[in-house]
Amino acid sequence: MNPVKRLFAHYTAYHAHGPLLLRYLSLLGFVGFPAFYLLRFTKSAIPYDDLAFRLVDAVICIVLFLKDRWPERLKPYYFAYSYAVLIVTLPLTFVFTSLKHGGGTIAVGNTLLAAFLIVFLADWRNTIVILLAGFGGAIGLYVLTDPNPELPVDYVARLPILLLVVVGGSLFKFALERATAEKVRHAYASLAGSIAHEMRNPLGQIKHSLESMRQSLPAPTTKAQAQQLSPEEVNSLYRHLAQGDIAVERGLQVISMTLDEVNAKPLNPVGFDYLSAADVCGKAVLEYGYESQEQRSRVGVEVVNDFLFRGEETAYLFVLFNLIKNALYYLPAYPQARLVITVEKGMVKVRDTGPGIASELQRRLFEPFRTSKSGGTGLGLAYCRRVMRAFGGDIACESVLGEYTQFTMTFPPVTAQEREVHRQAVIAKAKAVFVRRRLLVVDDDAALRKATRLKLAPVDAVIDEAADGRQALAMLSNFRYDLVVLDLDMPGMDGYAVADQIRSGQAPGNRDVCIVAYTSEPGPLARVKTLKAGMDGLVNKPCEQEALLHALCQALENPAGRARLEHSQLAGQRVLLADDNTYNRKAVAAYLRRAGVEVAEADNGQAVIDQLMAGGAAWDAVLLDINMPGMSGLDTAQAIRASALPWSEVPIVALTAHSGADVMAAARAAGMDGFITKPVDAASLYEKLRQLKSRAPAEAAEPPPSAPRTDVRLLDLERLERYRDIGMLEELVGDYVPEIARIVERLESSAARQDLEACLELLHSLVGLSGEAGAAALHRLAKGVYVQMSQDRRLPAQARWVEPIGALAVESARALNEYRGVGSGTA
Repeated sequence: MNPVKRLFAHYTAYHAHGPLLLRYLSLLGFVGFPAFYLLRFTKSAIPYDDLAFRLVDAVICIVLFLKDRWPERLKPYYFAYSYAVLIVTLPLTFVFTSLKHGGGTIAVGNTLLAAFLIVFLADWRNTIVILLAGFGGAIGLYVLTDPNPELPVDYVARLPILLLVVVGGSLFKFALERATAEKVRHAYASLAGSIAHEMRNPLGQIKHSLESMRQSLPAPTTKAQAQQLSPEEVNSLYRHLAQGDIAVERGLQVISMTLDEVNAKPLNPVGFDYLSAADVCGKAVLEYGYESQEQRSRVGVEVVNDFLFRGEETAYLFVLFNLIKNALYYLPAYPQARLVITVEKGMVKVRDTGPGIASELQRRLFEPFRTSKSGGTGLGLAYCRRVMRAFGGDIACESVLGEYTQFTMTFPPVTAQEREVHRQAVIAKAKAVFVRRRLLVVDDDAALRKATRLKLAPVDAVIDEAADGRQALAMLSNFRYDLVVLDLDMPGMDGYAVADQIRSGQAPGNRDVCIVAYTSEPGPLARVKTLKAGMDGLVNKPCEQEALLHALCQALENPAGRARLEHSQLAGQRVLLADDNTYNRKAVAAYLRRAGVEVAEADNGQAVIDQLMAGGAAWDAVLLDINMPGMSGLDTAQAIRASALPWSEVPIVALTAHSGADVMAAARAAGMDGFITKPVDAASLYEKLRQLKSRAPAEAAEPPPSAPRTDVRLLDLERLERYRDIGMLEELVGDYVPEIARIVERLESSAARQDLEACLELLHSLVGLSGEAGAAALHRLAKGVYVQMSQDRRLPAQARWVEPIGALAVESARALNEYRGVGSGTA
């Protein structure tokens, strides 16, 4: 790279991540140059009228500010233009006018201001070049335009101060940039370290669970005889599976919490519910991913007075997990230390008898990136405070070094009236769900059956009781039920056996009945086992009326076994799945095939287009990973929607690991119909496909006969409007449309000859030409194919890969001609 290009590269790199600085200063120049001209009239004499000079500066500044309205072909020259604007408007203008005015204190001040601005608008190399170019140009212009050029002595004598401004300003800017970069680097390093540290724990637990499951399996054999596992071995496998399941869930929650905190994402109060402090604290202690049983034995919960608070359970679990994790971090060095969570009236205290925290650290403990432990980021405690304040409460720390640390969370009180209003709202919702429905309560304990019946009494449902599993099956064989509340631990036939008999068809009319387990078995283990048994929900005993009704409504409306219920609805569907990650693709394909779906797989966007072009039976849906190399999921969706072929309206679902609003908006703009966040859950996948299948196709509104039937998805209308404004539209369409057709024709011939270089050259031309012509969909499709071929250095494997480009070129030509207003002619 020659020195000039290298110098300009430093300038563009300097402004690459902050172009708004140039734009806002150009707006200031547009207003300031004419405005400050008026100040000259406060002087008794005007040595030189510089109005024309100032107007020129104002015009070139506003042109710089209006960059977004520049023609596309001029935008690559934006930084070169801004470079020239800086030279002209700052050193050249200020020095030239200072010389014409005869120098003076104000002239020196203006020159120093110009130099100071240049220091902050360019790197040190370009600062020197811009100042020298501007000063030299100003002196030359002064000598050429002034009949009696004379350098003012007082002005020239004070210019050495300029050197101090440039050097001092550059050193100050350098120190500021280094400090900022170091702070950002530390923040990123801390964030990366936090994610790595937090993810290492759940990944370690998964590894441990897999190892434990391997140990519990029987010895392998090549013999045909069946291998039987003892009940103890089966329970051991389920226990390890539950631990692995929790580890995965916690890992995903860590990612969500970290991203929420970094982005300062607010909690939505609409999703808040009334929660029992004792229940949530007990759940946190039960489900936290401990490294060992010994670690678990040092954590306890004491309930002095339970209370209700209004909040979000998942967010509060995050808070408790953070506090538990921070306390357990130090416990290995303090063998006698314990962690106790105490629930009192209106507050929860998390107290450990570990090393304590120094008083100087406590004052700033809840600030982002503040931490008391080595390797921490401080994101966790900042998140805790944000959650608690969103709940209307707060969190505080009290600690004595060498004795204890206690975090106290306070909650706003829930009045008896609020609680009653909440209870009535839960009952009203449950009544709307269960009125005139039939429920079966199965429990061998008569007292518990009666208590459950009383809790369900307000919903006006028909409630039957069964004292054991066999009686329950007999009743299920004779009556149709909407929901079964099933105790798991019963003598004789337990709840798991009853569920198995129901799902296997022993009570044909109730094979798909909603089943909710009602058990005192630990939550995580029971969840895994009940899901395997085909149950749709889980309620832990003992349970308050509101919690029971809420859980039953949730199970009936969103059963955990929805995947099982939707198998029959999806069987026979055809789905086209694209993901460049082989493992992700195979996992999703396995879910689909399990439901009887016919699946075709692709690893890039061009392969999707080829599959659609191949014809055959219609596709029911296309699942697209958003981030694929070459032709991305967004590009693929846009190309599909822009096609006039029958498959242009196929439902498209985005598969993405990014659930941000910007990603969702981009997917919608590309024509996608839904989103599924990775890792893909089978039930969510089936539900999304079921929704797409049941959705009635919307009737397209016919445009009025007088209006051209322009398909906006094919064209960049904003670009075409700009061409119309400057009178180039007719000429552009008349020239570009036939040329695009010729390029496509030559591309077909080159593809038939297997001439890679010719195809690449033609695609390169087509990308540029279609972009200039405003044929947006054709531009995206051609660019995706071109990038993929450039990377692979080979032609696409599909025999007819040019056909989608040709078809889209014809459609684009039609749309361009219609937009021009010449009917529906094609190229």
